Amino acid sequence: MPGLRITSGSAGATEKLGACIGSLLQPGSFVALRGTLGGGKTCFTRGVVAALAPQSSCLVASPTYAIMNCYPGSTPVYHFDFYRLIGDDDIAELGFEEFFYGDGVCVVEWSERLSALLPSDVLTLLFEHRGDDLRTITITSSGQRSDSVLEQLAKRLNSKKIFDPIAECLV
Repeated sequence: MPGLRITSGSAGATEKLGACIGSLLQPGSFVALRGTLGGGKTCFTRGVVAALAPQSSCLVASPTYAIMNCYPGSTPVYHFDFYRLIGDDDIAELGFEEFFYGDGVCVVEWSERLSALLPSDVLTLLFEHRGDDLRTITITSSGQRSDSVLEQLAKRLNSKKIFDPIAECLV
């Protein structure tokens, strides 16, 4: 499936995209977030948590110093931020890999730090800052589970307007 390119015009739209995608995720899903500081990754994660663990959504903050925050819910969300880690050795040493294949959903900021530890089935979002509150978010998938999420998202985007002016084009 080709990817999607979405334009978000506000933090609220980015969070709404997270909630939409969150509603499509299942236990064992892995969401890899990439992009520069201030790109909207934590805001997006707040939306995912709102969909899967709503009682925890007000607690979502970047786990840069904690490295992982767990948001309990019917499907727990494990929110990782690997900005401060160097690579696979640091992550393996901390034992985070066991969460990647567990009963929750993993949302990983700075997922490029994983390299060899990255699961084979991943929904990847690349956040590109375009000035002020404008972001371009490119979503791709690699595996049966993430392909299904991307297909369902594309159908939702084609059937109704979910965000500001959003579904820009297929990549």
